[in-house]
Amino acid sequence: MQDPKRERQILIVLMMMGFTNVLDFMIMMPLAPHLIKAFGISTSQFGLLVSAYAFAAGFSSLLMGSIADRFDRKHALLLVYAGLIVGTLGCAVAPNFAALLVARTVAGVFGGVQGAVAMSIIGDLVPDERRGRAMGLYMLSFSLASVVGVPLSIYVAGLNGWHMPFFALAIVCAALLAVAWRLIPSMRGHIRAGKPVGFVQSYAELFREPNHWWAFLTSALITLSGMVVIPYVAASRVANEGMTETQLSYFYLVGGAVTLFTRPLFGSMSDRFSRAKLYYWLVLASIVPMILITHTLGASMFWQLFVSALFFIFVSGRFVPVTALITSAARPQMRGRLMSFNSAVQSFGTGIAAVIGGLMLTQSVDGKIVGYEAVGYLAGILGIASAFTAFKVRAVS
Repeated sequence: MQDPKRERQILIVLMMMGFTNVLDFMIMMPLAPHLIKAFGISTSQFGLLVSAYAFAAGFSSLLMGSIADRFDRKHALLLVYAGLIVGTLGCAVAPNFAALLVARTVAGVFGGVQGAVAMSIIGDLVPDERRGRAMGLYMLSFSLASVVGVPLSIYVAGLNGWHMPFFALAIVCAALLAVAWRLIPSMRGHIRAGKPVGFVQSYAELFREPNHWWAFLTSALITLSGMVVIPYVAASRVANEGMTETQLSYFYLVGGAVTLFTRPLFGSMSDRFSRAKLYYWLVLASIVPMILITHTLGASMFWQLFVSALFFIFVSGRFVPVTALITSAARPQMRGRLMSFNSAVQSFGTGIAAVIGGLMLTQSVDGKIVGYEAVGYLAGILGIASAFTAFKVRAVS
């Protein structure tokens, strides 16, 4: 049995690695005004930067899905994290839109897989009765990215240009890579539990289980629901609500800060109650802030921050119980494959959603973003659909 103190240390390191990975993806959203201005691109082209990362992550996750359970989880994690560092440095030195697009693709190839490997480690390390809390702790990475990473990135970009946040992030990632190499133990139990199989047979085994199909469908729907809206929140706050960069920093700071408390709470609730039922109620609660944030309110900063808090609590909170549910949907010898393919589903869903969202939006002559309201309604419908498919997913480990 894993020593509880060592287990928590590993979870914290995985959470910090997840924080840098999430920030590497999230950082593009608040930097949208900088990048659109620097490269003279449209909102659709900016959506392509988001999609490039997501589609690259999807393709790499598909490949990883066939081999994820063949290797030591520690070695797999260190390899993909090193690749993420290379992609992040590429973003830092990108001189133009095309170079940044290539760098985002490289970051996506490795970043998309890193989360799947980390969740597989958690699934093997932590028993099911405590896995909800473990996932809640791991998913604090999203909160920290919002509370610390995004506001700080906006501030640093304002002082030193949009390149600097990527440089800083690469340095932090290098330090975490060294810590993970020393702390995380070799994890090969899943290899002994199942013999290696070929690419086709690997996916045949994965898709043979109807339970896996329901897990993937739920994951696809919730990803589409969130990512048609999220990439354009920052741009809409600046263009439609007239926020300054400082106010935008507060928007992410407040939103992320409240989730430092609510995500662990939702994690604990995932271990006490039905994860599908908890997810259902969180989805319903998320519809109101989803609609509010996609409409131009013209409200004071206080109310903008209140909407931000609601949005972060419920829209991001949905992922805690559903991730714990999906992680438990496969036996240990198939968990790596399931989480890798699930990562591919989420990555492709993110890319498709960003494209759909971008195509639904236009800019008026005065720079306002038009059509965001319809995006919010679509997100609500997709979220409700995912709440019903979640009831079909059964925990088997």
